[in-house]
Amino acid sequence: MHTTEEVKETAVLVAVQTQKQTAEQTKEYLDELAFLADTSQINTLYTFTQKLEKPDTRTYVGKGKMQDIIAYVVDNDVDMVIFDDDLSPVQIRNIETEFAKFQHEVKILDRSLLILNIFAMRAKTVQAKTQVELAQQQYILPRLTRMWTHLSKQRGGVGMRGPGEKELETDRRIANDRIVFLKEKLKQIDKQAFTQRKNRDRMVRVSLVGYTNVGKSTLMRRLAKAEVFAENKLFATVDATVRKVTFDTIPFLLSDTVGFIRKLPTMLIESFKSTLDEVREADILLHVVDISHPNYEEHIEVVNSTLTEIGAADKPTILVFNKIDLFSSEEIVINDWEIGSGNEPENQQSRIEKVTAFLKNSYMNNPQPQTVFISAEQKENIEELRETIVKAVKEKHILIFPNWLNEVHYPTEELEEEEE
Repeated sequence: MHTTEEVKETAVLVAVQTQKQTAEQTKEYLDELAFLADTSQINTLYTFTQKLEKPDTRTYVGKGKMQDIIAYVVDNDVDMVIFDDDLSPVQIRNIETEFAKFQHEVKILDRSLLILNIFAMRAKTVQAKTQVELAQQQYILPRLTRMWTHLSKQRGGVGMRGPGEKELETDRRIANDRIVFLKEKLKQIDKQAFTQRKNRDRMVRVSLVGYTNVGKSTLMRRLAKAEVFAENKLFATVDATVRKVTFDTIPFLLSDTVGFIRKLPTMLIESFKSTLDEVREADILLHVVDISHPNYEEHIEVVNSTLTEIGAADKPTILVFNKIDLFSSEEIVINDWEIGSGNEPENQQSRIEKVTAFLKNSYMNNPQPQTVFISAEQKENIEELRETIVKAVKEKHILIFPNWLNEVHYPTEELEEEEE
């Protein structure tokens, strides 16, 4: 009898706690790395952390910690070691050399390679697949010297998606040629995408942005009433999705694209330029935030930083705090009523109402950017968000069609379907 169940690869995670971050932040970063690993179908067995002023230039962690990692990996026959930061070719070579002393084969992955693997799994369209492959080639090229001898000993799997094993010099030439080819291919795809966007110039464009796994795709389904893939995994959406939506007789385009994340690989941002053009060319941004996450404020900073990097930080923005139904509220007391866990169905609605009232009276409810508190999953306060979007879209729509207010509008067939 042979089992058909897929066997997960195993891994240990490694992070360095520098002077710039607290122990709580390091733990949160490792939790996120574990979530990335789980999304890649990798089973995390153990995590290692070390306090250093900065990562060791030779092996990322100190000599003693490296011996601890090797001992655990060898004793438990672990498949791979995943580091929370990017590793240089020198660091990869030195770490592999340390493991070679114990004649143990192990894959060495860093955060970027793990993210690239997830993008490769998620990419569905020709554009996304081309963008991911270009990012992979750009990542691999400077690491060819060591990676090829390393890959020749591996069984494949996570981190091994890419070109096959050949002679080093030939591989360098092939990799460079492939990069040139992929860039040219993306140029052609970009031209087609630009033409499509140009044909939509007469419509207001609204784009969903936010940290990965904050519920953008679920919100897209609620607003557009369309089937959009959503899953509780990081980077569930890689391809850009655009839907036509009509609110109060005003049609506009709503787009959902790839989520951002801390230390998003630079080569991915470069490769996904055309996909991110949906954000760059949007008239209004809906910045979705998972308010139930303990570090949501840092997530906001990461998204704002990425928006600045791609040249979209000056867009009119509506800040949408999502997942209020999961908001941690053990210490919140409103009108002398302590908010419960909300696990009981009869208390859920009351709890959400109290949480919403509390949040609207908190420092988070600022006029700039305008703020809305919702639960896309539970369909809470969606109508308030719709009204906020309508107001913002109207302001842009009037600039495109100055006579719109003087025209007579009749409910469209599409609008009636939406309201149903």
